[in-house]
Amino acid sequence: MNIVTAYSTDPSPEKAANDLQSQMADITPKAVLYFASSQYDPQKICESMQKAFPQAQTFGCSTSGEIISGKMLKNAIVAMGFTADAIGDMAIQIVENIDKDANIEKAFKQFEYHYREEPFAMGVDEYVGMILVDGLRMAEEKLMDRIGELSNLFFIGGSAGDDLKFAQTWVYADGKAYTNAALLALMKPKIKFSFIKTQSFKPCASKLMATKVQTADRKVIEFNNKPAAVAYAEAVGATVDNADQYFMSNPVGLVIDDEPYVRSPQRLDADAMHFYCNVMEGMEMTLLESSDIVEDTRKAVDEKAAGTKISGIINFHCILRTLELEKNGTTQAYADIFKDIPTIGFSTYGEEFIGHINQTSTMLVFE
Repeated sequence: MNIVTAYSTDPSPEKAANDLQSQMADITPKAVLYFASSQYDPQKICESMQKAFPQAQTFGCSTSGEIISGKMLKNAIVAMGFTADAIGDMAIQIVENIDKDANIEKAFKQFEYHYREEPFAMGVDEYVGMILVDGLRMAEEKLMDRIGELSNLFFIGGSAGDDLKFAQTWVYADGKAYTNAALLALMKPKIKFSFIKTQSFKPCASKLMATKVQTADRKVIEFNNKPAAVAYAEAVGATVDNADQYFMSNPVGLVIDDEPYVRSPQRLDADAMHFYCNVMEGMEMTLLESSDIVEDTRKAVDEKAAGTKISGIINFHCILRTLELEKNGTTQAYADIFKDIPTIGFSTYGEEFIGHINQTSTMLVFE
């Protein structure tokens, strides 16, 4: 076994970490990734995890719900242990003060020093990056843009949650907890890896051109030269007063090669609209219509599994998808898709893959 998963619902950080360690006793993990409910004290949970796995690099973040093979949990911690046969090498960097001038360049200089190779020279089939980021600082776009400027590598990940309290989120590395920060992990796996992206939406005919935007606040003031809320309400056949009832089922998306990259509305602000992701001025958005999350995800996983044996999946799963599953009574049906695959994941405040998106599942798949 190169990859092993475990979970605990014990509310004590120390007991939960020891529970995970006992479940992984058959391997010597080189790295342990974990996603922990915000019920756990941030510093105590990361200290307890490092103490339980002293020989490993431990890293993770806080959540708004946890995923483990066959289960979607709350108030739990899930973990994935990697042996040296799975992850040949890994370097972790913490970027602090992400709401101001996040120093991504310093992190990439450290990656270059660690691997003795320039980031642009690193092969995309040899290296893969993971990013876990404070989900309340609205810094994801600038972080992902800068990563794209510094390398050709794929960084996949999620924005940390806090069980819908929207107060404070955390990332964890090597026994320390950080807020207003991003964790970058650059891995060199010994096994093949690939990606799954599924958003469970199909494009509609309606187009919404962002003609006036307040980018710093992720606020669209006008679509199609009309007040944003008015234009959106017209597109979904609603009134401005009840337009927010359509946000979950009818977000908008940037469609590239027939693939939607979702931008979900967050709230109305008079006649303007706030989004969970930036919508840039001049960007043509397509109205989207929800499809079946369970069937779409099952199809994507089955297609991946048809070509190879999957040894592990890390699932960055938008909290809005979790809420929709709960609303439709299909939470267990979704969890069952992964019951025979070593899987962990969490309900995020946004997903990172190429850029910052939401209402999506982005998955790192180890083959």
